[in-house]
Amino acid sequence: MVKIILINGSPRKYGWSFELLVAAERGVIDASGEPEIIHLVDYTIKPCIGCVSDDQMACKFPCVIKDDDFNKIGKKILESDGLIIATPLYWYSVSGILKNFIDRMTSFENMIYHVGKSLVDGKVAGFIAVGNDTGAIMAIAYLMATLNSMGIHIPPWALAYHHKADDVLNNKSAILDAYNVGYNVTIAANRFKGINKWYRADVDIKKIIEEAKNRSNKLKMVQKPSRDSIMYSKE
Repeated sequence: MVKIILINGSPRKYGWSFELLVAAERGVIDASGEPEIIHLVDYTIKPCIGCVSDDQMACKFPCVIKDDDFNKIGKKILESDGLIIATPLYWYSVSGILKNFIDRMTSFENMIYHVGKSLVDGKVAGFIAVGNDTGAIMAIAYLMATLNSMGIHIPPWALAYHHKADDVLNNKSAILDAYNVGYNVTIAANRFKGINKWYRADVDIKKIIEEAKNRSNKLKMVQKPSRDSIMYSKE
């Protein structure tokens, strides 16, 4: 059974973010997964201090900030197979407490310099964004790009959103989408389980550079004369 962590990034534990997480939780259960909902507001998550900018090797997990709860939640994520993040819209993006948490997740990704891989490499994630104004896709796109850059898979149908003043529980499409976020994250996590490394750093970069340069030069010799004839035509 795969374990899926559902993170509520809203300071209102009872808000729309949570209500759609409940739908996603049902999807996890129906896909034979084990869900656990975490309300970030119940924990202290301090801002990232950016130690990686001073010393690449200083950033690692457990995070060097020891007097808050990030490492406690981080351990749960590392013991899981996937996560679903729900956030309210704060000026077209995620909430402040969630942004702090995402920044601190750099300690997972930067372990590639310590142990050869991101600690979340191969996990699966889905996303939910809610609010009574626009910005849902911007927030989700930010989360997708950031977590995928950490090595996390984004499966099909991995997003759900609601950006209306009307109650989210009146939006049947959003509820169905949130359910499928949970369902598909769980299915994908189950299928990827056991593959423990996706990013390769042990490749011959010099050989790739040489091949790319040689092949591009050959194409240039063929195509450049015709392009020049157009660009520098005197007619």
